[in-house]
Amino acid sequence: MDPNIITKIFLMILIPFLFVVMIIPYIKKIAISIQAIDNHIGGRHIHKKPIPKLGGLAIFLGFLIGYMIFGTHSVAMNAILIGSFIILIVGIIDDISELSAKTQFIMQLAAACVVVFYGNILIRDVSAFGLYIEFSWLSYPLTILFILGCINCINLIDGLDGLSGGISAIYYLTVGIIATMLGKTGLDFVLAFVMLGSTLGFLVYNFNPASIFAGNSGSYFMGFIIAIIALLGFKNVTLTSLIIPLIILAIPILDTLFAIIRRMLKGESPFQADQFHIHHQLLNRNLSQRATVIIIYIVDLLFAFASIVYVLQDQYLGYITYGILLVIVLIFVAKTNVVFDTKEMKKKRKMNFSKK
Repeated sequence: MDPNIITKIFLMILIPFLFVVMIIPYIKKIAISIQAIDNHIGGRHIHKKPIPKLGGLAIFLGFLIGYMIFGTHSVAMNAILIGSFIILIVGIIDDISELSAKTQFIMQLAAACVVVFYGNILIRDVSAFGLYIEFSWLSYPLTILFILGCINCINLIDGLDGLSGGISAIYYLTVGIIATMLGKTGLDFVLAFVMLGSTLGFLVYNFNPASIFAGNSGSYFMGFIIAIIALLGFKNVTLTSLIIPLIILAIPILDTLFAIIRRMLKGESPFQADQFHIHHQLLNRNLSQRATVIIIYIVDLLFAFASIVYVLQDQYLGYITYGILLVIVLIFVAKTNVVFDTKEMKKKRKMNFSKK
């Protein structure tokens, strides 16, 4: 491998990392002064004291510094920056004073539309198994839905110290490795490693016990850039390039899917918060926050490893690894109340009801 590429990768990670590590103490002071603080304690919230938010601002600034040094100007990048700014602003406002779900959705939609209609970043077609599908006008709604899905997928799993940041970092690292090994050093390559550095710098303060949270500004922004990186990799799209980024995000995607099914089966709104996510199920088994997050990291890393093997080495070995991991996840689902109430949970509910 070209030593210059290795040096560039190292600097793309190191510079944003050091910058974020240095500015977060100041971001925390700003968060406290403007009351961007998570005061929710108890219930589905795990932490036991108020924690400043605005971690997303630090990640965004690290991303900006990295882009200014290593990125190149383009219309697509202009759209990404404008969309990122919209996402960041709505997240910061919500971190200070909670916005309605409708307002947040409209702003997320606006950011997605900037990327699609101004940046012209689209899922245009897919070719696989000898078939070729051109989406035509459906490219626009499909791409917008994809961006919105990634944004909210990372937001939904942001329930423990270091969880959303760690999963996002694993995604950026995996995409960066695949792009490097394939000799692709375009915009997605740069964004992946710059975001990796920024997110790792944030995790220095966010891993348990966290002294700052990402807030919606952080989870929305990380999810938004994940979507962008995936879309940039969709040039000359094949089924592989379409699915691999999604498989790397297997845990947050499955958690989101399970949450929607679970809430609909109970007759609840799919957007209603609860405490039955995958990380809650692990905590219910008397695991610590750290142990829970590390277990999820390991499973996500295995999915990421399977993706790397599939793309770079052996597709069949990749299929086998995916299959084994999927079986493990399904067994976990069957033994917990991630989707359905287990007998144990039903008993607890009956006991609570009888006490009333």
